[in-house]
Amino acid sequence: MNEDYEDIIKKYRDFLFSKGYVNLSLGQLSRQIGVDGGSVSSYFSTEEELVEKVLEYERKQFERIFETHDFEGVNAIDILLTVSREVALNFPDVSPSITFELKNHYPEIYQKHFDFRRDFIYEKIKINLTKGINQGIYRDDLSIELVARLYLSRLIDLHNPDFFPSEEFSFETIFNTMFENFIRGIAKPEGLAYFEKRRKEYKT
Repeated sequence: MNEDYEDIIKKYRDFLFSKGYVNLSLGQLSRQIGVDGGSVSSYFSTEEELVEKVLEYERKQFERIFETHDFEGVNAIDILLTVSREVALNFPDVSPSITFELKNHYPEIYQKHFDFRRDFIYEKIKINLTKGINQGIYRDDLSIELVARLYLSRLIDLHNPDFFPSEEFSFETIFNTMFENFIRGIAKPEGLAYFEKRRKEYKT
């Protein structure tokens, strides 16, 4: 990725996630994020295109977690703990209100982003469930299809500001609570014991 291009994406992402959606021209926006207007307009013709690329960048950053870590042969619970930690470290400013604003102002762009991310997570969760069952740490009576869909529905609910107002709950808090409840629902006693031991180590 071109360095100037990525710099603009990062700066607009920071602006968007700290200030929320603001209806600005590209010229006004470039001044807000401290980037030369000519540079912004050379890469993006509209704010819609910029928003689309920011969401694409978000997806790539999330997918990079699975590219960076070699999960081959790794305990399924360790994989979930690693991904959970990476989400907390790399996406600390995600909030339901931002998700709602993007969905409201850019419904088609947001839906495309949502579909791509949903499908990616769905496949990764199915792989993890299969691995955990085979490793003997998840219950072997689980319906992989159903549990994967339930996990996705919980993730979607996390971004509903009616359920979780950002002024009352941080994304990290609600994600970690959902994540722990998910593990407790699928793990065998030995898997749960492993989870309790490992999550303390991940926090140190």
